[in-house]
Amino acid sequence: MRIALDAMGGDNAPAEIVAGAVKALEQLEESDQILLIGDEGVVKEHLDKINASQNDRLQIVHAPEAVGMDESPVEALRKKRKSSIAIMAKMAAGEEADVAISAGNTGACVAACQMRMRLLPGIIRPGILVVFPAMAGPIAICDVGANIAPKSSHLHQYALMASIYMREVIGIENPRTGLINIGEEESKGNELAKKVNQLLREDDRVEFIGNVEPREFLKRPCEVIVCDGFAGNIILKFSEGLAEGLFGVILQEIKKLAPELVQKFMPIIQKIYADHDHTEFGGAPLLGVDGTCIICHGSSDARAMKNAILRAKNQVQTGFNDMIVDALQQVPITEAED
Repeated sequence: MRIALDAMGGDNAPAEIVAGAVKALEQLEESDQILLIGDEGVVKEHLDKINASQNDRLQIVHAPEAVGMDESPVEALRKKRKSSIAIMAKMAAGEEADVAISAGNTGACVAACQMRMRLLPGIIRPGILVVFPAMAGPIAICDVGANIAPKSSHLHQYALMASIYMREVIGIENPRTGLINIGEEESKGNELAKKVNQLLREDDRVEFIGNVEPREFLKRPCEVIVCDGFAGNIILKFSEGLAEGLFGVILQEIKKLAPELVQKFMPIIQKIYADHDHTEFGGAPLLGVDGTCIICHGSSDARAMKNAILRAKNQVQTGFNDMIVDALQQVPITEAED
């Protein structure tokens, strides 16, 4: 398998991206290759620092430009045709790579992969799915940023794709699906939420449990949460910040009230944090594109990038995209008029 990796994307690029690629190779098969896309001189310099420049399973693909995290996605792709994201998407759309992975500009990555890879037959809009550990196990949220103004049919497709992903890639036998809303009652929410609620209740391919309030989803009432990209992105980032903040407060209180217990409690705190660390799942798959694209958090470190690479290979091996196409051929979901 050939994995196209944007070496210049992310807050910690290229050092952590390169390091993550090297770590991933230790767990990949001997026939697997990672294509590091970025400034050749810079990438080689970082490979030299970790004594990995002679590894023939790592290949550098020169990309003289990079899309900044704060740049307009469409404008940047138009002006920077030789950027690492643009070249990555082009390679994954052809026969040069099987997977595209980036921790760079999310909007640019979505736009480039949608434009180059195109969409799977029957898919209307792609969505970003994030899996992270909740109190009772992994839970997926889709969408978390690709589509901030969806129609009911888009969310219907996200529910179906996310259910298949959690079953086939994560290994949950009968994933349940909930719709984020301001109340559990069917009558609650805006018109979009009401329409989606009705569509999911009528679809036997999705085990729909109804509306889920945001305060409940960390208790994992279901394994899949569906919402628009605006709400999903806020929920995701709030959850990440809340976890970091809570662990920080707990540690500060121990230091203040019982400093002699810090060393005893530190391993416990570190173990709990590790068990609930979102980087364990690496990156977020862009569901609906005709290929495999993994979008990583901008702050991803080497461990997160390694996990993203391994997760991407697993996704390809399951034949996940074929399952989506088969499901939509059975009962098509067409563009809604709302």
